[in-house]
Amino acid sequence: MAQSANDRRRINGPEESFTPVFDDEDDEDFKLKTQRKRGPGDIRPIFLQPGLISQANGSAYIETEKTKIACAVYGPRQSKTTTYSEKGRLNVEVKFAPFSCTRRRAPMRDAEDRSIGVSIHQAIVSSIRLELFPKSTIDVFITIIENDGIEGCIASGSLAASTALADAGIEMLGLVASCSAAIVGDGIQLDPTEAEARASSGTVILACMPALDSITSIWQSGQMSADLSLKCMEQCYERCNDIHSVVAQSLLEHRKTD
Repeated sequence: MAQSANDRRRINGPEESFTPVFDDEDDEDFKLKTQRKRGPGDIRPIFLQPGLISQANGSAYIETEKTKIACAVYGPRQSKTTTYSEKGRLNVEVKFAPFSCTRRRAPMRDAEDRSIGVSIHQAIVSSIRLELFPKSTIDVFITIIENDGIEGCIASGSLAASTALADAGIEMLGLVASCSAAIVGDGIQLDPTEAEARASSGTVILACMPALDSITSIWQSGQMSADLSLKCMEQCYERCNDIHSVVAQSLLEHRKTD
């Protein structure tokens, strides 16, 4: 039996077809991506805008080249739990946008979201006067719009969360600034990108309150000596002083425009 030209049981393919493009990186291309256009001790330029989300009590948007994060703060509001607590509770929830990474992410939360949320929670919780909010909850929702390395997400997320808390009028001991460093070869590079972090032997993320000269959180991964670890912390702490002035200036300009 002869087959008809338009067979309904078959799906006709397109008239033109193109070969698929795979994300396959060679060693030379990977080395090119790790080449920095800035000095080892320089960080990426920071764009910080408080009060971007009008529905939230406080909000902030931060952009450092390919890292883009939006943060919204709701509260303090009454806690849903029935047990009485003398201190308030801080809840930090991090979520990746489906288009934030090279490969599309599932909308459900995974272990990476929770680990970043725990790191940001540890960085900012000691700066908030939770004893003034008994039986209350402060919710911090962070959305990563574009991702260029987990280290940058934690540092920028902590910065955006602290700015959003200050924008919400929540009483704090001080603003939190955060910076990351990576050991690439024999040198230290501040604020590494995703490619630089993958090429490194170890990374350090430091969060502190420069106004009080106190460190709130230190997160280290990989392998490095104690001397290199201390040098990374010293350089990160110096950069946090500059970042602190950027946060304070952005909040001051935002209040002037209101």
